[in-house]
Amino acid sequence: MILSHAYSDSAAPLPHYVSRKVRRSPAAAECGGHEQVRTFLTLTAARARWRRRPPSTNIPQPSGRMRPRLSGDRMTEFIRLALFAAFGAALQGAPAQAQDYPSRTVRFVVPYPAGSGTDVLSRLLADALIRKWGRTVISENVPGASGNIGALDVWRSPPDGHTMMLAPPGPISTNRFLFKEMHYDATKWVPVSWLTTVPYVLTVRSSFKGDLAELIAQAKTGKITAALPGPGGLAHLSAAHLQALAGVKMVYVPYKGLATAMNDILAGHVDMMFDTLTTSLPLHQQGRVRIIAVASPKRVAVLPDIPTVAESGYPNYRSITWFGLVAPPGTPTSLADRISKGVGEVVHSPQVVERLNTMQMEPVGSSRTKAAAFFAEEGRYWAQIIKDANIAAQ
Repeated sequence: MILSHAYSDSAAPLPHYVSRKVRRSPAAAECGGHEQVRTFLTLTAARARWRRRPPSTNIPQPSGRMRPRLSGDRMTEFIRLALFAAFGAALQGAPAQAQDYPSRTVRFVVPYPAGSGTDVLSRLLADALIRKWGRTVISENVPGASGNIGALDVWRSPPDGHTMMLAPPGPISTNRFLFKEMHYDATKWVPVSWLTTVPYVLTVRSSFKGDLAELIAQAKTGKITAALPGPGGLAHLSAAHLQALAGVKMVYVPYKGLATAMNDILAGHVDMMFDTLTTSLPLHQQGRVRIIAVASPKRVAVLPDIPTVAESGYPNYRSITWFGLVAPPGTPTSLADRISKGVGEVVHSPQVVERLNTMQMEPVGSSRTKAAAFFAEEGRYWAQIIKDANIAAQ
């Protein structure tokens, strides 16, 4: 008896075999059963036998495990429809996820110690977004390795917008040119918003009474020490840029953070440091340090008599810091756009703008696409500075 079922004309079921009973062998007789011999047919023979079957309009249909497999064009069509359905579901899922956001606590990771300008900005925006979204928004400090430890924390988080990194240029745009192994790819961040910009200034100990020209003159004799609050940070790159343009050699003194570096400037143990206007301005106004040059392309309104570095003999010199918000790789762009819109509205709200002004921060609150373009341009700019200053990757 041939065990077969109804299939398409182009293919027969496998395997095909003939089953028959034969006389019992002595071994089979002892067990009280029959030997069963199965003779397998070749695929060609099975198909030929199937095509020679008599016409029938009442062919029995298999069921259960004997259900026929799809083959040929039917299988191709089945796969095509399945992929189309899955793709459609994915397209519908991202907008739905964006509309439901946030569905739980939102976490801003600050990859630097508490008390930094990044930390203050993060807490300011978190408080404002709690009121806007009606959800808990927390700011968490995960410092270390010039921002790379906190960045890796966010990199490994689910791409659902509930964990993001709020950071200055390092982990977003420049660290990849300074560190050989970061264990994350900064080019894969999903930009959310370019939040604010802050001018950098050249700050010196209060007992130094000269201008930038005098500072460079002393640096040529190897007598100027420069504090570096975090190797590879913008303070380091700003000093290295000036050093390369002026053709001098400064003595770098590394620190683990801004607070300890500034303490030594205040105590007169170190000569100079590039710093944010946010931190140095109050100390300058109190006479505890001196700001002798502004690193941004233009003078700042709060210090109208302080020249820029470019005005002091180094054209095209510029150094500004900024803060950005990025999400893990794979975050849907529709979700990033929704978050960006909400964050931008908060950044430009009267209460937040007033607070930013007291911190000497210029509100930006950009779109996702504008942030992406700006972060990429900053990366290219500082990559060239790093190359010109011969800063080797660690």
